[in-house]
Amino acid sequence: MTDSLDTAQLIAIASVLGFASGIRLYLVLFAVGLAGYMQWVGLPAGLQLLAQPWVLGASGLMMAIEFFADKIPALDSLWDSVHTLIRIPAGAALAAAIFGGDSATWATVAALLGGSLAATSHFTKAGSRALINTSPEPFSNVAASGAEDLLAGGLLLLVFAYPWVAAGVVAALVLLAIWLLPKLFRFIVRLLRRLSGGEPAPEELR
Repeated sequence: MTDSLDTAQLIAIASVLGFASGIRLYLVLFAVGLAGYMQWVGLPAGLQLLAQPWVLGASGLMMAIEFFADKIPALDSLWDSVHTLIRIPAGAALAAAIFGGDSATWATVAALLGGSLAATSHFTKAGSRALINTSPEPFSNVAASGAEDLLAGGLLLLVFAYPWVAAGVVAALVLLAIWLLPKLFRFIVRLLRRLSGGEPAPEELR
């Protein structure tokens, strides 16, 4: 299917894969690989490795682990912290792989875009979950995690059929993240000060 898409559409797909990787990396790896394995879409050469059975098994296992880990308060933030070093380069690599070796220039552009979008979605997710984890009840955590599952899965379902629509959704989410990230950063700074014996953490963002 990707063979029939022009460069702009491929960049749109790369941006969506990068953004979704910052939220649910293993879901992206498994879903893209499964789509290729079942021949629902024609994967570019750089992504065909994901359709190999042993890679599908590994990504499916990690997807299941992340699904449950992400719904446990505190463990989800620990998981996010560890994956700061994984999601961002993986998002860049996935985006670049859309072009494979056909165009080094566009692959580089896609890598920069995918990595930047993965970083944006990852830090927004991690900061939001740190805020939610200040609440003693677990239900908001589970609800937020479920919403992230639906968001990442929905983007993946949309992107190969309607890449421009999916890219438009990502653009809107990036604007939301740009507005939200400074507030989350200030909250986390105050939280760290409280944990180190400084000022109390705020109950809500201001």
